[in-house]
Parts: sequence; C-alpha cells; structure tokens
Amino acid sequence: MSWRQVILLSSLSALVLLCSMKQKIFMQESDASNFLKRRGKRSPKSRDEVTAENRQKLRDDELRREYYEEQRNEFENFVEEQRDEQEERTREAVEQWRQWHYDGLYPSYLYNRQNI
Repeated sequence: MSWRQVILLSSLSALVLLCSMKQKIFMQESDASNFLKRRGKRSPKSRDEVTAENRQKLRDDELRREYYEEQRNEFENFVEEQRDEQEERTREAVEQWRQWHYDGLYPSYLYNRQNI
C-alpha cells in the first residue's frame, strides 16, 4: 500500500467514527432548546431539575461534613498534644521533686512512717 492509500483509509475511518460519535454525544436540537428554556417561577420543576438540585445539595452537605470533620480532627490533635506536653511537664516536676527530697531510703522515709 502506498502512503496515499494509508492516509485516505485512516481519514475515512476517522470520519466514520466522528459521525457515529456525534449521534451519541450531542442531543437533538429540540431537546437542547427545551433544556435551556427558562421556566416561570410558579411552574413546577422538572424531574431533572429536582434531581440536579438534590445532587448539588448532597454534594454540599458532604463537603461541609468533610470540612467540619477535618477541623474537629485538627482540634483533637492539638488538644492531645497540649495534654501530652502538660503531662510531660508534670512528670518532670514530680521527678525533680522526688530527686530533691530523696532521703537515701527506698521507698523514701516519708512514705514509710509508722503511725503511732
């Protein structure tokens, strides 16, 4: 086959594919004009409009839920870090107090007193 025949054959096949895809992708002219037509305020919504609105509301609710969940998780992590730091400072202070007041006995003398 010569290169002219290859180009002609490929362009013909591309044209056939485009014509068949056009029917699947684009809607009819009457449907398109009805789709974009404005309706009156008091006329009922079509089923497509209702489902589109509901889909949008559900999407907004999901995004809002994700946002607040992320905010809550960040705050919980912050509180947990603060609590851990406070526990560490308290533990260090108690440890220093015990080292300072250690009397050489184990357990220390204060905790082994005999009550008379």
